[in-house]
Amino acid sequence: MNEKRSASLLRRAVKTMKKALALILVVAAFSTCCNRGTTTTTTGRPTVAFVLKTLNHPFFVDMRRGAQEAADRLGVTLQVQAAEREIDVEKQMQIVENLIQTGVQALCITPSGSREIVSALVKARDAKVPIIVVDTRVDAKAAADAGVRTETFVGSDNYEGGRLAGEYLVKVTGGKARVGILEGIPGHETGDSRLRGFRDAVKATPGITIVASQPANWERDQGFNVFQNMLQAHSDIDSVFACSDLMALGALEAIAAAGRTGGIKVIGFDALDDAKKAIAAGTMEASVAQFPSEMGRAAVESAVKVIRSEPVPPDIKVRLELVTRHLLKPVSLLVTKIRRAGWRVRRSGEASTRRT
Repeated sequence: MNEKRSASLLRRAVKTMKKALALILVVAAFSTCCNRGTTTTTTGRPTVAFVLKTLNHPFFVDMRRGAQEAADRLGVTLQVQAAEREIDVEKQMQIVENLIQTGVQALCITPSGSREIVSALVKARDAKVPIIVVDTRVDAKAAADAGVRTETFVGSDNYEGGRLAGEYLVKVTGGKARVGILEGIPGHETGDSRLRGFRDAVKATPGITIVASQPANWERDQGFNVFQNMLQAHSDIDSVFACSDLMALGALEAIAAAGRTGGIKVIGFDALDDAKKAIAAGTMEASVAQFPSEMGRAAVESAVKVIRSEPVPPDIKVRLELVTRHLLKPVSLLVTKIRRAGWRVRRSGEASTRRT
């Protein structure tokens, strides 16, 4: 009798467990259905998407770092995606559309194409996802025609950066130079503004002649190829302005291959670590420094403010700085002194608190 009763109780317990499990599955399914397309994680953190031009460039790696630091500090989830190549506008558009479908609460983007990206931003507009533009502006007319509104632009003044480079070239050449220019992507707002600023800075100096100006599409290998051809066609070139450091570094390689290292002044843009090393070594004249980590930080901070319905200014300017050998020399001397004193150096000019 006891055995029969035990068996009966066991069957009831199993039946009860099955009902409970079925109820759990129903609740889970209902929760998934209701939460599909929401913009927060299971922890309630808002999600911000950051679409970069590429992650194969130190500039955008630094931008991502600044954005992630801000996201961690502000308690938001950051989704960072990018195309393989900076010039792949179609891939970037696809990434934007896919992220919008996941239900992010804000979109930060560095457009690979100022006009082309607008059609993807229409998707954000339709989904009521606020847009923060970083580093490269969206074409104002294309955006207005499509009814796309952006919350703010975060970036440095590329025109001003080009002007700084041009003024410095006039100074270091004594107002006499035959210049080759390596442009970015034709029609790309960032490169066009830098180019315009440089040309405006040198046009009043009659001794400065721009003998060639060609696109190298932001890439180092194209910088090498384009400038190598430029040198062959114009052997009297004695100065170069490259709209990015990667192209400038490619030009340095072409100069070395021609046996003219030190004989041609090269000015770049971005102040990448490799460019700073070349400046310190005397093979490169200068570079215009932007601060991409500050851009990333400001972009995420702006996105969070918009999510919280707080006001943001229409433009957030990030500082520029011209990096020359004179500027780097005090830092190099400081690092040398620190090393001689037996301290371990973690970053350029930054000593640790322990001896090696």
